[in-house]
Amino acid sequence: MNYIQSILLGIIEGITELFPISSTGHMILAASMMGILEDKITNLFLISVQLGAVLSVVFLYRNKFFLKKWNFYIKIFLAILPVGIFGFFFNKITNFLFHPLVVSLSLLTGGFVILKVENFYEKNFKKKRNKITYLKAFIVGLFQCLSLIPGVSRSATTIVACMLQNVNRKKTIEFSFFLSIPVIGIATCKKLFDYYFQLNSFTYQDIELLFLGNIVAFITGMITIRYFFKFLKNFKIFGYYRIILGFFIIIHYFIKPIEKF
Repeated sequence: MNYIQSILLGIIEGITELFPISSTGHMILAASMMGILEDKITNLFLISVQLGAVLSVVFLYRNKFFLKKWNFYIKIFLAILPVGIFGFFFNKITNFLFHPLVVSLSLLTGGFVILKVENFYEKNFKKKRNKITYLKAFIVGLFQCLSLIPGVSRSATTIVACMLQNVNRKKTIEFSFFLSIPVIGIATCKKLFDYYFQLNSFTYQDIELLFLGNIVAFITGMITIRYFFKFLKNFKIFGYYRIILGFFIIIHYFIKPIEKF
């Protein structure tokens, strides 16, 4: 990995983290195209760079996040509990899923799910929208376990879980934003701990690449929140995008070996 690749991946992370299209999936695809997916530093980079984008949420929503009542933080805890436990015990398994074909299938499947849930939400939930209760928050956490599969998207699982429970759309987006802070923060700390005893095998340039990617993700994340937040008013556009991208990657994956002849 070089500095240009770090910047590009940081931009991709900052743009995609808060949308239901899987930032990790996009970075895996990009890293694969760059030919750096198998690099040791890349695996650490793909997780830790998400911290930069999440910090942009903390910075822009600091007044809302830190001034919430205790019941809000309890709901956040209940939502991160299932994915935290599952991720801790099955971390090694999910690492084997970092493959472009897995990402493309996850994008494709998730795209159809988002479209179906969006239609179901509009047709069947005409009554007043619900608030997020403790039980609903825990169910969101169960759904988030699926996001450990690259390409599924943490944001998408949160949104789908909330919409199936008739939660207000604005509250859904807000909860997804705030939930990203502890989830990605814990995941980053876990990944850094896993690599702690191997840090002597990383060069100073590798460390610089991690910091650079996070800085770029932080700046890009703030720009994305400020100017592209309006696109979260309807999730169908993300469903169509996922389907198109998923099909494209699958076709490319199976055609590529033929091109070698």
